[in-house]
Amino acid sequence: MKILTTQIGGLLQRIATSSEEAIEETSRLLAQATIGEGRVIIAGFGEMEAVTATALTSLDPFKGAVRYAEGMDIVSADRVWLLTRSAADERTLDLARLLAERFIPFAALSADKPGDDNELSDLAYTYISTGLTRGLLPSDTGERIVQPHAMAALFVYEAVKLAYDEMVSDED
Repeated sequence: MKILTTQIGGLLQRIATSSEEAIEETSRLLAQATIGEGRVIIAGFGEMEAVTATALTSLDPFKGAVRYAEGMDIVSADRVWLLTRSAADERTLDLARLLAERFIPFAALSADKPGDDNELSDLAYTYISTGLTRGLLPSDTGERIVQPHAMAALFVYEAVKLAYDEMVSDED
């Protein structure tokens, strides 16, 4: 338990340190929709749906947010936040390509680092990497286990929401 706690604490600290600017940029991008006439569309894929559920049903929901549904009408005033474990996820990439074709600004979060072979990071206006590309703990057989992708994404969500709430409350 102590090792797990230490490793998760280290993961969250690395995300906070390496993504501070991207978190601020993501908050600003999403606030554009709320300040304007758009919606914040949250598209969580796989376990990242936990962020969508939190944004919509928590005690303090994300102002202006709606759940992404396949085929929904997304307009230029909207801003979209794509959350996925892997930047190579085809459903996520299909939506990212569609948004890019329509010039609809979107943010993305995944475990993968930005780089030459990360199309999602290239398409997104803002991109946050959790850096969680392998398990946090070694198992008895030597493989790496425990990959808390949803937990890392919820941490980023809360950081984005803090800055976002400050931005949109300034506009009220």
